[in-house]
Amino acid sequence: MSTVRNLFLVVAAALTLSGCVSAPKEPDYAATWPDPAPSSESANGAIYQVGHDVALFENSVARRVGDTLMIKLNETTTASKSSSTTTAKKTSAALPSPTIAGRPVTVNGTPILETSIDSNSSFGGSGDSKQSNRLVGDVTVTVAQRLPNGNLLVRGQKWITINQGREYVRIQGIVRPIDIDPDNSISSLKVADAQIAYGGKGALADASTPGLLARFFNAPWLPF
Repeated sequence: MSTVRNLFLVVAAALTLSGCVSAPKEPDYAATWPDPAPSSESANGAIYQVGHDVALFENSVARRVGDTLMIKLNETTTASKSSSTTTAKKTSAALPSPTIAGRPVTVNGTPILETSIDSNSSFGGSGDSKQSNRLVGDVTVTVAQRLPNGNLLVRGQKWITINQGREYVRIQGIVRPIDIDPDNSISSLKVADAQIAYGGKGALADASTPGLLARFFNAPWLPF
């Protein structure tokens, strides 16, 4: 009974400590609703409505909090790194036999106390690393904030449910209104400080995610 109890305590302690290495909570880029129209004492006309005015000589694109904007994802990243190092060192030294009264010290005609030292060392190392990623698609986001300089903070997400799993694409960043195309779209390459995330939930995502004990024993602070 004591062995079973000790085993239970070890498993319970491991499960408790595994909470320290659990994945952080994922952000939620919910849609941002537009601000309420400002109240004004001025009477609205049959055509003009306060807070809903549109410039006649501008494209009808996102420019206010709550407006929608389509972001065209075309992200491609490729990284490659290689290194090679080679070193070599050779050392040699000779110590001749000493001489006494102008004559070398010998035994049976053979010089003694004569020696030489040879040392050779070499090192060779190489490394190679490559990584490639590609993300293509469209995500419609909303304007979350209009900055003092006129730029727009946008964010949004798209969820797709397929069979036993749900996949999502999240994006947040800052865009310039002048970069928005007339069809109310913008390339992700023009989004500043972009934060793009792609992932999923469900049976497939759970099967490819390490369990609690696996994350605990792979924690960087473990001494082994």
